Amino acid sequence: MLSSAWRQSISRSRSACGRWVRLAVGLILGASAGIAQAGIASVFTDPQDGKFDASSWLLERKGFLPVPILITEPAVGYGGGVGLTFFRQSIGEAAARAKETGHVTPPDVFGVAAFGTENGSKGAAAGGMFSFDDDLWRYRGGVANINMNLDFYGTTGGLNTGQRSVAYSLDGWASSQQVLRRIGSGSSNEWIAARWVYLDFDSAFDLGGNRGTLANYTLQSRSSGLGLSLEHDSRDNVFTASRGWTGALDTLFYDPDWGSRTRFQSYRAHVFAYYPIASTWVLGARVDGRTASGDVPFYQLPYLDLRGIPAARYQDEHTALVEAELRWNMTPRWALIGFAGAGRAWGTQKDFSAASTIVNKGFGFRYLMARALGLYTGLDFAWGPEDFAFYIQVGSAWR
Repeated sequence: MLSSAWRQSISRSRSACGRWVRLAVGLILGASAGIAQAGIASVFTDPQDGKFDASSWLLERKGFLPVPILITEPAVGYGGGVGLTFFRQSIGEAAARAKETGHVTPPDVFGVAAFGTENGSKGAAAGGMFSFDDDLWRYRGGVANINMNLDFYGTTGGLNTGQRSVAYSLDGWASSQQVLRRIGSGSSNEWIAARWVYLDFDSAFDLGGNRGTLANYTLQSRSSGLGLSLEHDSRDNVFTASRGWTGALDTLFYDPDWGSRTRFQSYRAHVFAYYPIASTWVLGARVDGRTASGDVPFYQLPYLDLRGIPAARYQDEHTALVEAELRWNMTPRWALIGFAGAGRAWGTQKDFSAASTIVNKGFGFRYLMARALGLYTGLDFAWGPEDFAFYIQVGSAWR
């Protein structure tokens, strides 16, 4: 396992685990631009304004598609990989079906991928998403084998070991399975979901002989959680929204009765809302809260998920954050954004009022890459209390 000092010297950037799909699409679109210049520019030219546009290519694409992966997460360092996706139908075919049924059904997608980063983290995954029974039911899920090298900074009270952080590794299997059922008619925006999350890791700290408060954290290697979720989504666009909101209430109950070595619970409630405040301005607002109770493994404690802050940098039993993002569509194709947020982590040693407020801020730009889909791509530059990071964005930055 890599030492903490060596790993902390590595340049920081952005995460593979939750964002590889969006980053991969961004690279595909960039490669498409090169293909267009090579002689098939008509495929990537919007007939309305003559600008570069990937709508036609994305709408008609189906079958197997190789996907390059770019990783820029501060917690693991720069890295990359490759994936292979399979689209059973194109987005264009899904749109044509939507005209018949009255609602949009996403195309069925399956994929496999492998990645590695400069701090030695690596992994491989397979998964997919599909719908059935006239889109009354949906499935989302995947399985991964990973070997991650990360840093644990303790909770709100720190480590009490004389160290700023300690290195640790997670090596094993992770699975997330979810079945969703639409509530009401085929045009309803509400869903109820049954979830199963299974983690089976060998975990190890690089402690140097000083456990401090680390003795209080559960190191068990297997977690199995069942739960329900309620979801709402009334956004005008699932990629880059300009009005409407999406939100969810997620619950997971881990118990030895269904394979977990310890008993604990985790919850999340979040809302992402979008408001057009002028013809060319859109204000986005995000509220996100997470909590865990019981005998929680240290690596499953909630953490603040904000741009400019490494994943799992600020963890505790409870986290809450708010973030705002203002987008100015300065031309029909180009937009500028500014964002700022704040959050707190508390619970094990400090209450909410005593916890520190962690602030992020930054700016970015977007290009309307696929007008027919309303899909913007671009870059964000973000600052947290300790780090600077840049992010390739495809669609919304909030997940």
